[in-house]
Amino acid sequence: MNGIRYAPLINGVEPGWANLVVNIAGFPETGITAINYGQDQTIENIYGAGQTPIGRGYGNIESKCSITLLRNAVESIRAASPTGLLQDIAPFDIIVLFVPVQGGKITTHRVRNCQFKSDNLDVKQNDLKIETEFELIVSHIQYQ
Repeated sequence: MNGIRYAPLINGVEPGWANLVVNIAGFPETGITAINYGQDQTIENIYGAGQTPIGRGYGNIESKCSITLLRNAVESIRAASPTGLLQDIAPFDIIVLFVPVQGGKITTHRVRNCQFKSDNLDVKQNDLKIETEFELIVSHIQYQ
C-alpha cells in the first residue's frame, strides 16, 4: 500500500459545521461563519539523463487562512488592538476543534501565528447581517 490509512465508517456520522469549535487567540468565537485554511508546497520533478524524472524536489510550504466574521465578532477582536486596526493585533493562533456529536476523539488543527492583512467592511442595503471575510497571514498549520 501507499501508506494512506482508510478509516472505516463509524456510526455513519461525518463531521459538519455544528461539530466545530473555533478558538481565536484563546477565546471561543461564536461570531465566525466560515474558515478556510490549508497548505501548498512547491514540488517539482527533477530531470537528468533521459526523458523521465530521476527524482523529486521539495520546496517551501506556504500556509494560508481566511475567516469570515460577523460584525460584533470583528469589534470584539478589534479591542485587542493597541491602535484599533486589526493589522496591529499581535500574532495569535486559531484552534479548530472537531468535536464528535456522539462522543469520541476530538481532532485539533492549529493555525499558527495569524495576523490580519486588512481591516475592511462590506455592507449593502437590506443586509440582515454584516459578514466580512478576512485574509490572514500565517506561519504554519499543525494537524493533530
